[in-house]
Amino acid sequence: MDFTPTEEQSAVQELAARIFGDLSTHERLAAAGTGTDAELWKALCGAGLVAAVEEVGLLGLVLALEEQGRTTAQVPFAASCVYGVLALTAHGTARQRDRLLPALRDGSAVVTGAFPARGSAVRALDEGELSGVVPVVPWLRDATHVLVPDAEHALWLVRVADARAEPLETTAPWSAGRLTLHRAPAERVGGMEAYEDVLATARTAFGGLQAGVCAGSLARAVHHTTTREQFGRPLSTNQGVLLRAADAYMDTEAIRVTTYEAAWRRDEGLRYGTHALTAAWWASEAGARVVHAGQHLHGGLGADVEHPVHRHFLWGRQLDAYLGCGAEVLAELGELIVAERASSASSDRVDGVGVSRGARA
Repeated sequence: MDFTPTEEQSAVQELAARIFGDLSTHERLAAAGTGTDAELWKALCGAGLVAAVEEVGLLGLVLALEEQGRTTAQVPFAASCVYGVLALTAHGTARQRDRLLPALRDGSAVVTGAFPARGSAVRALDEGELSGVVPVVPWLRDATHVLVPDAEHALWLVRVADARAEPLETTAPWSAGRLTLHRAPAERVGGMEAYEDVLATARTAFGGLQAGVCAGSLARAVHHTTTREQFGRPLSTNQGVLLRAADAYMDTEAIRVTTYEAAWRRDEGLRYGTHALTAAWWASEAGARVVHAGQHLHGGLGADVEHPVHRHFLWGRQLDAYLGCGAEVLAELGELIVAERASSASSDRVDGVGVSRGARA
């Protein structure tokens, strides 16, 4: 395996770092409240970062999402790229791609996903309509379309205008909402293998976002402990502080490397279902530890909900919940490994999610 980014992937990461760094300041984020930063979203799409995902693949997206996570920028970048651009590129028909991708590239359309879909109550009717309720959909208030799995794990694309979206607040300001479908017209996206691929892609991408959130939290903690003095010396000279920061660093690197591996395998057309689950486990379990450590290392300042490090804490816990608690993800991973060993080596088994290299007609 080789996680070395291509020139194009490195260029995307550098551009993302510059845009997020310039426009996602603490002052701008505070002013945005719980809503999306429309100016930032326009800048990202205008710079071609959403469109570039088609060329740089999932690993390129993960690198860009790390930069978003460092600043906790409030834009539907991960959702629209995963559930829109990558899902349609891999599983959409030629007509769907021609009709939807141009608007996704320029940001005038945004796709989010009703994932994860454990125990989905959404039903597909014979007429190509959906009925059911999805309690929480991230970035629903910004979306024009939602990618919805039904109870049989078939994927459907629904226009938000054809459903009912009720705003709700989550731990992190993700412009979320409750989606109610009552015979909402929907179009099928891909075959039965599409669900597994999109779910694994989402787990990997949001794992990359968590790596950035953790890196940002840790960077703030390092700055605070090296500049804040107690009894005439920096806090960072205390052994307990050093050990806590070192553990957080190791956890962050574990999230990063497992996410890179899953993304690289998808881009190479290799099986990556178990690798995506491994990345999700680290992002959930270790991610929660890191953002807690970042807050604790700030001492009393960490209890201030207006302090920038508190945003990393909220995002880390939101991603932890979105990816699934560590025990839940680990149980699914175990089941997947057992199923793999019990079955013959086959490209269409549960762990055999991969991306079609050719366009679907």
